[in-house]
Amino acid sequence: MKTKKIAAVLLTCIMAIGLMAGCGASNTNQSASNNDSHSTSTNQSGNEEADTNSENTTDTTGNGKTLVVYYSASGNTKDVAEKIAKITEADLFEIEPVEPYTDDDIDWTDDDSRVSREDDDESLRDVELVSTTVDDWDSYDTVYIGA
Repeated sequence: MKTKKIAAVLLTCIMAIGLMAGCGASNTNQSASNNDSHSTSTNQSGNEEADTNSENTTDTTGNGKTLVVYYSASGNTKDVAEKIAKITEADLFEIEPVEPYTDDDIDWTDDDSRVSREDDDESLRDVELVSTTVDDWDSYDTVYIGA
C-alpha cells in the first residue's frame, strides 16, 4: 500500500514539473504555429505578407482564456498552481472539500488516517466539495488540472 502512495506522490510531482516546463515554450510554439497556419507570399520588395485569401478560421493567436484547477491538502500543489497561473495569466479554481483535510488526515504512513481509509475503501472517496462548478466554464480554451 505504501508503494502505491509513494508512486502517486511521485507522479503528481512529475506532472507538475511537466506542466511548468511546457509553459515557458508557449510563445515560441505559438509564433511557429502562426507562421505555419497562414500561407505567405513575397512582394517585389522581398517582404513577406500574409495571404488575405486564407480560409483558416481557427484562432491560433493564443488569446483564449486559461484556467488552473487544483486540489492541495498540504499547500504544495497550491504553490505550483499559483506559479502556473501567474506564468500563463490564468484564472484559478480551488477544489475544496467541505470537511478540510488536517495534517493527521493526510499522514499516509498511518494506516488509520483519512487518506489511508479512503485508499482502502472506495466508498469513502466520494468527498463532498464546497463547489463543483466553474463560473463561465465554456469561456476557457485551456485547463490545467493539478492534485
